Amino acid sequence: MTLKIGIVGAGGRMGRANIAAVLAHPDLTLAAAIERAGADSLGKDAGALVGAEPVGITITDDLDALLAASDAVIDFTTPAFTVELAHRIAASGKIHVIGTTGCSPEDDAAIAKAGEAGATIVKSGNFSLGVNLLAALVKKAAATLDTGFDIEIVEMHHRHKVDAPSGTALLLGEAAAEGRAIDLADNSVRVRDGHTGPREPGSIGFATLRGGGIIGEHSVLFSSMAETITLSHSARDRALFADGALAAALWAKDKSKGLYSMADVLGLN
Repeated sequence: MTLKIGIVGAGGRMGRANIAAVLAHPDLTLAAAIERAGADSLGKDAGALVGAEPVGITITDDLDALLAASDAVIDFTTPAFTVELAHRIAASGKIHVIGTTGCSPEDDAAIAKAGEAGATIVKSGNFSLGVNLLAALVKKAAATLDTGFDIEIVEMHHRHKVDAPSGTALLLGEAAAEGRAIDLADNSVRVRDGHTGPREPGSIGFATLRGGGIIGEHSVLFSSMAETITLSHSARDRALFADGALAAALWAKDKSKGLYSMADVLGLN
């Protein structure tokens, strides 16, 4: 029996990638696809939208119909919509795969609460196998190298990205903080401008770059007075994020309610 997938934010870059990935997957069926009211993609066939043959699934703004038709919902949208959707899915006990970035601590707490209430949620700042392996390596390196090695995270994305640092950069920062057994919120440096004084020992720095059509470039530098170790990842196709999201949905189909990460899906925890 195939898993029925609903795609929200169908007309966006990741929405289209998710639709194409579902249509190509032998164990998944596209059940529904929605967009916000007024979106250009409304009324279009989901297959035609991604350059495939029409599949008889029209893109609408009917969230109720999507939830009724789907076993799992793939969500790369906005924090406010994701939080609302998480609580709607909790009432049905279905699967919610969340790739939305830019969530506040309050948003994350609300999403976790939805998992406790009945949803099976897999949330990640990045659904790439490579990035999640990178995070595991970053955690190990941070635990191995003492504070004589400064940690800096550099990320670059396309000009249209609206949140910074990226969800992936924060995922890598959390991995570094876990390796050092510190709290990222209390030890991260997001902005440097003017006369900043010397670098605070043990802090984790972030540098954010935006430009062109770059999908995602991330590097974590461990730098001492004598050497620098660089761990990095480069994304060349959004399909890798869609493939990871679908793998998460399939993994979650026999899991109990709760909040999981891509590290759980990959067995990295």
